[in-house]
Amino acid sequence: MAKLNADDYRSFEDIKRIRDNGTGYWTARELAPVLEYAKWENFAKVIDRAMLACKNSGFEIADHFPEVGKMVCIGSGAKRSQVDYELTRYACYLIVQNGDPRKEVIALGQTYFAIQTRRAEVADAFNQLDENNKRLVARGNISEAMCRKGYNCFIILYPSLG
Repeated sequence: MAKLNADDYRSFEDIKRIRDNGTGYWTARELAPVLEYAKWENFAKVIDRAMLACKNSGFEIADHFPEVGKMVCIGSGAKRSQVDYELTRYACYLIVQNGDPRKEVIALGQTYFAIQTRRAEVADAFNQLDENNKRLVARGNISEAMCRKGYNCFIILYPSLG
């Protein structure tokens, strides 16, 4: 079983970029080698499958896979346009779900993006709490705060019975 260690975690964090509005993204061209795709053409097929999964899930492809073109130098000193994408966390998650399952780094990527998605969900839920409930969470009374917010208190208080 593949386990995500600090170096694996860092390989994904090192290529993460932050926009001016604070949202994070990964570029497809930087993610491809981290996921051990040497040829862009092979990685592009994975991106296409991930885009299809995104569309079939009811999301707008352009929201999660915005295409960005950039100019790159070629051998003669001339420049040409190269396709790239600014990938959301969800797009990256779909990419690793559709990647080559024989690669250990794909399993590590699945773990990384699942963990990051869960962290974001928890942070979003916390940020929706009022100040009193935030204090309860900070004191460790998480179940009480969540029950006040309307979550299923039976499962929170008695998870083995849910």
